[in-house]
Amino acid sequence: MLQVVQSLGKMEFTLADVYAHAGSLAKLHPHNRHVRDKIRQQLQVLRDMGLLEFLGGGSYRLP
Repeated sequence: MLQVVQSLGKMEFTLADVYAHAGSLAKLHPHNRHVRDKIRQQLQVLRDMGLLEFLGGGSYRLP
């Protein structure tokens, strides 16, 4: 997930920006039928690790 975030090429991004990659993530993990849920979960993990800041309203920032 961090690679997807870094591939966006911007310091601040939205959940919608990451959701745009849901199709390619679904192809990488064909048995996961809840890709969008997993995206949100992994963004929370990255936040908890201090690798992302949650700004609210579906917005994030790389520190």
